Amino acid sequence: QVQLVESGGGSVQAGGSLRLSCATSFYSGLCWGWFRQAPGQEREGVAATCARGQDAYYHDSVKDRFTISRDSGKNTLILQMTNVNPNDSDTYYCAIQTQPSSAGALDPQKYNYWGKGTRVTVSP
Repeated sequence: QVQLVESGGGSVQAGGSLRLSCATSFYSGLCWGWFRQAPGQEREGVAATCARGQDAYYHDSVKDRFTISRDSGKNTLILQMTNVNPNDSDTYYCAIQTQPSSAGALDPQKYNYWGKGTRVTVSP
């Protein structure tokens, strides 16, 4: 059973930074991703890394502000968030793809294991 546990969420003022972490006992995976979801909204891909961290993908709204990385030695996925704004307020989820899928790297349908999420709130 693959388990993913997110941490690092919290409250921050606009322009500030947060570092989200996702710990897992699973060391492999085709792609690893961060997603976010507001109540009543569809889950949205924020950032993903595939091919052992050689490829990275970002939602247009977070390019040049967020950075995704993997600490392979600790089996941890990181999302470094900088210059955040209130539109970044959501629950953030990490996910791992372990089965072949033709869906895009930021498509939630690509991923088959999910964490329970960590809440990020950005105040003006």
